Amino acid sequence: MAITRLNNNSITSITALPSAVAVNNTPAFFAKLDGNQTINNDTTTIMEFDSEVFDTDSAFDTSNYRFTVPSGKDGKYCFTIVGGFSNANQGTGARYQLLLYKNGSTEDFAGDFAQGQTASADPTWNLCTQVSLSAGDYVDARIYHGGGTTELLQSAYARFFGYRIIT
Repeated sequence: MAITRLNNNSITSITALPSAVAVNNTPAFFAKLDGNQTINNDTTTIMEFDSEVFDTDSAFDTSNYRFTVPSGKDGKYCFTIVGGFSNANQGTGARYQLLLYKNGSTEDFAGDFAQGQTASADPTWNLCTQVSLSAGDYVDARIYHGGGTTELLQSAYARFFGYRIIT
């Protein structure tokens, strides 16, 4: 918006910015797990986000759990992944990570949390990152743990969402 001042203490007019400045953060999606997912030890596993809360451009595929950039929607995107295990009791040194994969390769990760002692808790992690994407690029969310046994990824703790921030 534009503000015109008559002097330092008064405003004479306020006008809206041109529509070309408006921000449209689409495509955008929000996906979650319908149920809990078993995650094997020492394996980076695709998080099976099989339920959409919304998907503005039908760009998130619940059969392969990935977001694919539609034609004409190149730009920088912001993604957030949330994941957590139920009653993780892996012991000292158990490692946990959330990862964003782009076109089948690691793009970014968060966590690398090493458990300090044996304890039963519900550890939860968040990854928020931005990525430059072109039409046809795809991203998916993955989770890793190295604690010795399988873990249960809780649907209540698992979310994946993203949106274009600039073209």
